[in-house]
Amino acid sequence: MQLRYAFRLYPDAAQQAALARAFGCARVVFNDAVRAREDARKAGEPFPTAGQLSTCLITEAKRTPERAWLGEVSAVVLQQSLRDAEAAYKNFFASLKGTRKGPKLGPPRFKSRKDARQSIRFTANARWSISDAGRLSLPKIGAVKVKWSRTLPAAPTSVTVMKDAAGRYFASFVIDTDPATDAMRMPETDNTIGIDLGLTHFAVLSDGTKIDSPRFLRRAEKKLKKAQQELSRKQKGSKNRAKARLKVARAHAKVTDARREFHHQLSTRLISENQGIAVEGLSVAGLARTRLAKSVHDAGWSSFISMLKYKAERYGRTLVKIGRFEPTSQICSTCGAMDGPKPLHVREWACRACGIVHDRDHNAAINIKQAAGLAVSACGAPVRPGAIPAQREETGSHGFPTGNRAAKRHSNR
Repeated sequence: MQLRYAFRLYPDAAQQAALARAFGCARVVFNDAVRAREDARKAGEPFPTAGQLSTCLITEAKRTPERAWLGEVSAVVLQQSLRDAEAAYKNFFASLKGTRKGPKLGPPRFKSRKDARQSIRFTANARWSISDAGRLSLPKIGAVKVKWSRTLPAAPTSVTVMKDAAGRYFASFVIDTDPATDAMRMPETDNTIGIDLGLTHFAVLSDGTKIDSPRFLRRAEKKLKKAQQELSRKQKGSKNRAKARLKVARAHAKVTDARREFHHQLSTRLISENQGIAVEGLSVAGLARTRLAKSVHDAGWSSFISMLKYKAERYGRTLVKIGRFEPTSQICSTCGAMDGPKPLHVREWACRACGIVHDRDHNAAINIKQAAGLAVSACGAPVRPGAIPAQREETGSHGFPTGNRAAKRHSNR
């Protein structure tokens, strides 16, 4: 299993200039590759192969006065930029044919020097290394200072150097991990849990635990508003506007980092304490079109579920997604009676059949766990007895409602 480990970089002024040259050269090669393919398409000719593009756009281009400066950066950076263009076209054609999952992709676009994210990639043959002093030595850039927040579990196979909109530099290492070894690091447990994600509470567990929603964006709105107002008053193209834009980007980066850290800590805790986890496959794209859009994006449910998914695969846990149309808030978790839909403001309700008073979210979490069919055998292995209402493949086959229909469907869960 391949994972990425990201660490903060602190290049000096000369190294920042070298990185800027590398970002620019990689961007130019990528744009040249897209332009060459677009010209071939308009002329009705076959697309040039990756080998032809490498010879024309890198090897021969370095000998011309217009592109001689491509020799100032590592050749591996330029080759990887061509590979990125090739992958972008493959994904685009696969999306057109319907063989690629997810939303439809458009054709590759030209990159801009004003893009929020700039990146270059070094593979093993680039001869980059980590020195004994803990610095990252990159060809034609130098030994860059790294803030090591943790140790790498294995030798990395490649490293991607990135610069974000806030002007921060990061090194992302690709690590090959062994799932069997990772699974041994987790404590043995027979616990299973159901999770109901929401907005009043970020998550309510089937054991009754309620995890408050931090609302990182809502808490930072006042500061973000002030920074955005200052940016709008600056003259376009001025240095003061560039400084104000950087201030806005850093404010947004703090919100993003805080949300990601919260998701990581909570997902790791749940994976560590439970052998089986059940969640509901919510239609976040549909809910993001309603009046709850800002709160839905602030919660970051999709990111959290993605973390649960890859951590479950890494550590040998079981993650089950139930169908988004399962009426978890309408069924009594005690007697199984269907009590009907309820508006969002109803947080507690009494079952008409057995009379038990339920907390809406806690009852839904119990129903999610029961619908997933999670159980643990005598040997401690997770099993799923009986039929499951919606398998993982089926959850993505349903169309989702949009607009007010999506909000109404979510409120009737």
